[in-house]
Amino acid sequence: MAELWSALPTSSSETVLLFVIIFAAGLVRGFAGFALSAIVMASAASFIPPILLIPILWFQEMAASLLMARGGWQDADRPRTVLLVIGNWLGWPLGLWLTVSLPREASAQIALVIILILAGMQLLKVNIPALASRAGTLIAGFVAGIAGGVAHVGGMVVALYVLSQNDNARSMRATLVLYLFIGSLGSLIYLIYFGVMTSTAMLSALTLIPATLLGVWLGTKLFNPRWEPYYKPFCLCLLIGLAALSLLRSLI
Repeated sequence: MAELWSALPTSSSETVLLFVIIFAAGLVRGFAGFALSAIVMASAASFIPPILLIPILWFQEMAASLLMARGGWQDADRPRTVLLVIGNWLGWPLGLWLTVSLPREASAQIALVIILILAGMQLLKVNIPALASRAGTLIAGFVAGIAGGVAHVGGMVVALYVLSQNDNARSMRATLVLYLFIGSLGSLIYLIYFGVMTSTAMLSALTLIPATLLGVWLGTKLFNPRWEPYYKPFCLCLLIGLAALSLLRSLI
């Protein structure tokens, strides 16, 4: 275990904290359908650089998506998901290039600011009707790809896009699940190409997967259609609080 985490700048207490964060993020992902990566990034970017978190989060998102894939396939808007994924694959290399090029502190602060902006826009229910077209869908996917490469929060951009389409909560949740699953397949290629997906990152990620799956499984069990109106505001307020706290700590 010590060798597994030797390349990550974490103490024993921070490693335990990371497991707790991963479990809590999986719990939210299970009942809300999104925000796993955003919660981890908002909570852990203060002690682990985003460039190290991104490959770890790839495995967590993939594990969560596989666990939730059946529901995503049944309820998702599949044609719209395809366009979003194409845009995502085009935007990912640009976002990842920015993350690789920037200093650790700057990349972490940019990731946190992106989370704050996206969560705030969703909480305020910002509607962008121009995204309703096919071109708008591709643009939304492209922006999501950039956000994914910078902070692995492309799902939040897509959530904002789906919100603009006035979809019901179940369809939105399912579309996000399917988008995150298919989009992750393409992003893996970029992670390998940029040298971000290292053997250490893969081993660390695999160690964290049980905590993610336990959280997601419990979250799906807690999912109740009667509570759907409260899931999203709760997740967004949590994200804003975590990201704001981490950003404040990085600036002091």
